[in-house]
Amino acid sequence: MSETDPPADDGPPPRGRADPARRERREFISLMTSRVRDAPLREPFYVAGGTDLVSLCRQLARAGRTGALVRDGDRLGIFTTTDLRDALLLGRAPETIEAREVAGFAPLSVSADDELFDALILMLRHGFHRVIVREGPDRAGPIIGILTQLDLMAFVANHSQLIALEAGRAATVEELGAAARQIEGMIRVLAEDGARVEVIAGLVGGLNRRVFDRLWTLIAPEEIRANSCLVVMGSEGRGEQIIRTDQDNALILRDGFTHPGLEAATEAFTRALIDFGYPPCEGGIMLSRPLWRQPVAGFRAALLDWTQGGAAEGPMYLAIFLDAAVVAGDARLLGELNAYLRRVLATSDAFHARFAAAIQQFGEAEGGWWRRLPGLSGKEAAEVDLKKLGIFPLVHGVRALALRYGIEALGTEERLGALREAGRIEPARARDLVDALRCLMRLKLSGNLRQIEAGRAPDNMLRPAELGTLERQSLRDSLAIVREFKRWLALLYRLDAL
Repeated sequence: MSETDPPADDGPPPRGRADPARRERREFISLMTSRVRDAPLREPFYVAGGTDLVSLCRQLARAGRTGALVRDGDRLGIFTTTDLRDALLLGRAPETIEAREVAGFAPLSVSADDELFDALILMLRHGFHRVIVREGPDRAGPIIGILTQLDLMAFVANHSQLIALEAGRAATVEELGAAARQIEGMIRVLAEDGARVEVIAGLVGGLNRRVFDRLWTLIAPEEIRANSCLVVMGSEGRGEQIIRTDQDNALILRDGFTHPGLEAATEAFTRALIDFGYPPCEGGIMLSRPLWRQPVAGFRAALLDWTQGGAAEGPMYLAIFLDAAVVAGDARLLGELNAYLRRVLATSDAFHARFAAAIQQFGEAEGGWWRRLPGLSGKEAAEVDLKKLGIFPLVHGVRALALRYGIEALGTEERLGALREAGRIEPARARDLVDALRCLMRLKLSGNLRQIEAGRAPDNMLRPAELGTLERQSLRDSLAIVREFKRWLALLYRLDAL
């Protein structure tokens, strides 16, 4: 090839390898949008200025550290492996050299609320590999941790993996909470970078389960964990919850198992999740409540009541349970209940119709607001409940079909794929429903992020006036797909005869 020939096209990057330009952009966005407190901070490790180097190295080895903060009267310094190298070049016995003689007493400090970008620039400008992190805008508040350049770059380069690592190695509930609180920042970065909503949901779902698993390990005695199955349900079980709006979880116990610390452990679990930022379920669907903390026999009785009893909340509880996913413990306990439910419903066509009828719980009159979305005016422009009018009927309709045809997948997209493969739904309809679900989830995510930024609690309400023209059209199209799906289900289940 001559020098004037255009460069060869190497094609797209190999599968599994990120586009370098996109990766660099994502890392830059992480730097520009994250605060120092969002990054993993190392707990301060202090030594006295008069500590000799041999004793200091022993302390560092026991603590698994490579550096320490040195207190010497009113002075505060940092001792690192670089200082150890310089000390050995002094030509004196290490046990005769004190930490105050070689530590640096002009450490760099940043505020926990500074941008990560500023912290990185500060380290690069001064050639330092770590900075002290303090509370307060004037960088004079109490020390809360140490930020290293290595941890900073790992944070922006692979945020989700780092959160998972931090959660997995957390030794205390407090350390785990610090990892869990980073998830929302990761969501914002990914959303602003244009990551697909289903990718974000998958990452968040995986991280949440890692947090729940580790929290249960830290809180529950081993005997309880060995004789139970911790599950998440609802949107968390389906892997479709992104911004935390509630927590739906349960604990299935082995028949005959009891433990005096069971109630305390489940209450501590719920309290910790609330502290981590997972709001409590308004309906009380949490393992700290007796209904959602039962042996297999108790859940069997509950399932029978939810399917054949007359309680108004029965179908709702069943719908939530159908999305149960194992987080920790003996998965066979959940398997027993799922097998029992299939036997109970094997010949109950009437129940399947009643269960599917919930899609009609929330509706709108013909010619209602949804037809006028592109040109909003009047009270219709105020707020739209995305869950009631779009997400719930779509998700529940697919869930009802999966239950009827014995589909074991949990995620709505996975259920649609299995239904399509089984010939239970047309490929075009399945494709449209996937597109509609992703659109509604994306709009809900962007709306939730705006709510959080405005200081409001995230919910299911969307203000169409905040949407652009294309977003309003996408919302209208998605709701039209859901509306047609409801009509199709009504014919399939003959809901007009109920």
